[in-house]
Amino acid sequence: MDTDSPNTERLVFTIMETAKMLGISRGTAYLLANSGGIPAIRISKRRFVVPRKALEDFLSSADRMTQNPAASEEKDAPY
Repeated sequence: MDTDSPNTERLVFTIMETAKMLGISRGTAYLLANSGGIPAIRISKRRFVVPRKALEDFLSSADRMTQNPAASEEKDAPY
C-alpha cells in the first residue's frame, strides 16, 4: 500500500493526512482536533485518527453553510 497519499478505501486518516487533504498545517490540524474543530478520535495520549465518514460529513456540512450562510444566521437570531 502507498503510505504517501491517503487511500480513500481506509476508514481513518492520520492527522498529517487530514492536514494535507484540508491544506492546513499539522499544528493547526492538531489544534482543531484537540478543540473539536475537526472530527477526531484520540486513540492514545499523543495520537488521533480522523474517521473518513466523519470528515466527509464535516466537510459536507461546512459546504452547505458556505452556500447558504443566511440559514446558519437565522438559527442564531435572538428573535
